[in-house]
Amino acid sequence: MWETEPYRIYKTAENRKARSQTVLNLMETVGLSRNLAGAYPHELDGGRRQRIGIARALALDPKFIVCDEPISALDVSVQAQILNLMQDLQQERALTYLFITHNLSVDKHISTNIMVMYLGKVMEFSPGEELFKHPTHPYTQALLSAIPVPDIDVQRQ
Repeated sequence: MWETEPYRIYKTAENRKARSQTVLNLMETVGLSRNLAGAYPHELDGGRRQRIGIARALALDPKFIVCDEPISALDVSVQAQILNLMQDLQQERALTYLFITHNLSVDKHISTNIMVMYLGKVMEFSPGEELFKHPTHPYTQALLSAIPVPDIDVQRQ
């Protein structure tokens, strides 16, 4: 069974049975089968491990979660599943994410506002749609020009 210690420490579940049930409910919330409750990390693929990370982040019902490159090591189909899960959870639980990534196409998909940083300094901050339509800083323009376009007839600058 997954670790139930946070529930014991913060007294959010009355007893061992309630803690175990809370873990099983959380597994279901992030799309993990109950039969994986005793699995070790090396027995799981990247997508399932990422779901475990999401479940851990949700364990104590936060309102704000920092996501540092949450999909960088996953293949494209699993990336989409994880992003969709995160968006669903965001709406269901009224979550706010600070989403740290180098992948601006992901930012476009998930972010309301985007801050572009270079060497620890803010280069640009704007609503996501505005950033993609009218990037003002040369670094932002360079980042956007590096995004692959899935159209062989489009030439990049």
